[in-house]
Amino acid sequence: MAPVAGNPRNGRPYRDLCTWLRSQALPCWICGRDINYALKGKDAQRSRWAFTLDHAQPLSRGGALLDRANARAAHRACNSGRGNRMRPAESRRASRRW
Repeated sequence: MAPVAGNPRNGRPYRDLCTWLRSQALPCWICGRDINYALKGKDAQRSRWAFTLDHAQPLSRGGALLDRANARAAHRACNSGRGNRMRPAESRRASRRW
């Protein structure tokens, strides 16, 4: 897959941020379990438990893409499940009590 022109996630600053965060070998900030940092390439793209860079304040809500203070280590599955919610454990409540 060739890089897309103008996509900041394909640039060196974003890759450097991922490398910096990966080097810390932190657990997933959402579920607290260990991340399999050994997975790379196609294996990492397929595994739900591989490392991904998550943003504490989602980009769609004004978070900075390259801010180290906004970068968190997460499992691919946890990151996808969180979506653009601000907190990992943000509860979904019904509109009324039943």
